[in-house]
Amino acid sequence: MNLIPGALALALAAVVAGGCSRGSEQAAPGRTALTSPCPAVVHTATRAVARAEAMNVPWDGPTSGPRAVPGKSIVFVASTMTNPGVAGTADGVRDAARFVRWSFRVIDGQGTPAGIRAALGEAVALRPSGIVIGGFDPNSVAQQVKQANDAGIPLVGWHATNSPGPSAHPKLFTNVTTRVEDVARISAYWIIARSNGDAGVVIFTDSSIPFAENKSQLIKETLLSCSGVKLLSYENIPLPDAGSRMPQTISSLLARFGDRWTHSVAINDVYLADADPALRAAGRPGGGPPYSVGAGDGDPSAFERIRDRRFQQATVPEPLNAQGSQIVDELNRAFAGHPPSGYVPPVHLTTAENVNGATSWDPRGYRDAYQRIWRG
Repeated sequence: MNLIPGALALALAAVVAGGCSRGSEQAAPGRTALTSPCPAVVHTATRAVARAEAMNVPWDGPTSGPRAVPGKSIVFVASTMTNPGVAGTADGVRDAARFVRWSFRVIDGQGTPAGIRAALGEAVALRPSGIVIGGFDPNSVAQQVKQANDAGIPLVGWHATNSPGPSAHPKLFTNVTTRVEDVARISAYWIIARSNGDAGVVIFTDSSIPFAENKSQLIKETLLSCSGVKLLSYENIPLPDAGSRMPQTISSLLARFGDRWTHSVAINDVYLADADPALRAAGRPGGGPPYSVGAGDGDPSAFERIRDRRFQQATVPEPLNAQGSQIVDELNRAFAGHPPSGYVPPVHLTTAENVNGATSWDPRGYRDAYQRIWRG
């Protein structure tokens, strides 16, 4: 890129003060980190974003464990298969189960409390070797969880509790997820770094899901660590209602805030998919504000929107296929009488700069590592 001397001086000042990498999109026009309302936070955010965008990170997960126990059956109980993160994880579990020659089945909870209770009850009645709690709070199905526990069926969660690892109450062998704190922080840091600490933000969440509400509160806390960031609105829209409610919500937000609305963050990419047509109908350019980041799960359509610069600029994708393999590995450890692996995937950030032709975040090395373990 050809810079005139004055612009070059501004760019160098931003790098020195803010530690920017790939800095062309990070700072607001006409500003540098020296004039940011929160230069120290911008500096920290910019460095964190650069680390999270790295692509060639070596595998840091398990490399040893029990050989695959033969003849097992697992049931994946999904909160709703319309959630791309849940569906992607189920696909990853299916692929890994196929490798170890276990039988596999999905039961869809259809996104309602009654449906999820019925789905888990059906799974327990099948008496499989193990059950996956796919994207819902096990406390909401306490009776069915107790039935599984009493029957000696190991439960492994995906985004089931706020923290990765084993859970005593409710009793889960382990919960597979990135750390929600890491996902929330890097989503907020992306906005702070990109705006140079000067942003008007709307948060989209589903407060009926404890995991999601916790994530959005952590996002809010990190955003407000910079004095120049203003939280314009906190939109509570249940995930199953996003398709029907987002068009009117987008129109209302544009009418209320106009150009003050510069950035959005959503606890799931689904919100941004449903915002796309509404923003297009309002005549907004796909590559312009509000600049948006999805704080999970990184479904293929999010990668496509980022690549096409269509009303989404970043996502914090879960490594869904790798987590599917981890779920099978954790269940295998339970079947073999071993403790959980304790592995927590590192956070990653997909942006226009590193999306290339990808449709998901697939870290290096996990397939070979797990398959070597399972072969023994």
